[in-house]
Amino acid sequence: MPSEPAADTQDLVDWLFLDLNSYFASVEQQLRPELRGRPIAVVPVDSDTTCAIAASHEAKKFGIKTGTNIGEARRRCPELITVMASHDVYVEFHHKVIEEVERHFPVQVICSIDEMACKLDAPRRHLSEALDLARRIKEGLRERVGECITCSIGLAPNRFLAKVASDMEKPNGLVVLRQQDLPGRLLELELRDLCGIGRRMEPRLRACGIRTVAELWAAERETLHRAWGGVCGDRFWHGLHGGATEDDVPPAHRTIGHSHVLAPELRTPPAAGVVARRLLLKAASRLRRMKYRATHLHLSVRLEDGPRCEAQAKFEEGSDSIVMVRLLAKLWERVMKQARWQRAKKVSVTLFGLVSEARPQQLELFDLSGEAVPKEQREHLSRVLDEINQRHGRDSVVIGFTPDTVRTFSGTKIAFTRIPDREEFKE
Repeated sequence: MPSEPAADTQDLVDWLFLDLNSYFASVEQQLRPELRGRPIAVVPVDSDTTCAIAASHEAKKFGIKTGTNIGEARRRCPELITVMASHDVYVEFHHKVIEEVERHFPVQVICSIDEMACKLDAPRRHLSEALDLARRIKEGLRERVGECITCSIGLAPNRFLAKVASDMEKPNGLVVLRQQDLPGRLLELELRDLCGIGRRMEPRLRACGIRTVAELWAAERETLHRAWGGVCGDRFWHGLHGGATEDDVPPAHRTIGHSHVLAPELRTPPAAGVVARRLLLKAASRLRRMKYRATHLHLSVRLEDGPRCEAQAKFEEGSDSIVMVRLLAKLWERVMKQARWQRAKKVSVTLFGLVSEARPQQLELFDLSGEAVPKEQREHLSRVLDEINQRHGRDSVVIGFTPDTVRTFSGTKIAFTRIPDREEFKE
């Protein structure tokens, strides 16, 4: 059972942070009762050379976690069960979790597929009310989403500390970090336990004489400014000490893109080019669904035996897939010449320079595009193609390739920084 501090109605907290425990693995155990209580690892492919993208509570007891090589994981735990990832199912459960949390209180920030935060209002800032809310959310998840879907919840003066609190007791924890108790339980942590401090940051902190959380807490704001090399250090200092932080509201979209590590059979320039085109069409479809237009296209190719090659181009503000595919063909030619037509390992396509469709467009006085079909009709055609694929399945209609050429390209996955919309699994 999670440990809970005694409630004091005079205590105030501002944020509730919810972190789902072993999320992908817990969803699999919820759907497949025979996996409950068993050590399982969720994997992208059925191979001992791949890595776990999630591990159940039972597997974690053997030191298996996200990123653990499956061959090594089997040596640690011969009874390990591997389960192929079902990203569309995880997105569906994600929305179920949000729906349940919002039965109790609105979600302010979706941080990742398994993390979300609530900015508490005046009545629920009182610790007794905040604790009651947290318990009701936990019970609601158990009753309406699934008994295997548990979460750890942190309550604190800001979102940064609430996230830290949610990591302190797993699984199924409930931890409060009160302003008046700081640094308190923070001193039990290692530097790497704090979000924002990784393997590259630790040496920079050591160079400033900081090796423990106690030393980090005692450091001056100017010291952290120097360690981080800018205002990020100031923000970290304020967050650590319970002050307001600037990351409480998610930023507006600045780019839309997709990347893919290629299977060996897709690493030749022609096959990799097809995957690049497929990624672009997915990005363009998202662009239209989110009601944006773009002005720039960037292509990046990581070679199998060499550096990354890249190119970008500016185009007339729009969301027309046909125009973007033609532009990508030119960029692909440029990148492949840089790469001397070597085999590719990873392909990335990014649309940026985003503007809202609601913003009035500056029209050209003279049409220099050479297109016989007006731009508005081309964009309408692109939307019609989106609707066909949503209704009849992904790749029902495609531009410039046949679906069989990318039959091993597995499509939409959940990234660390972005949660796919349901519609993406049909794009």
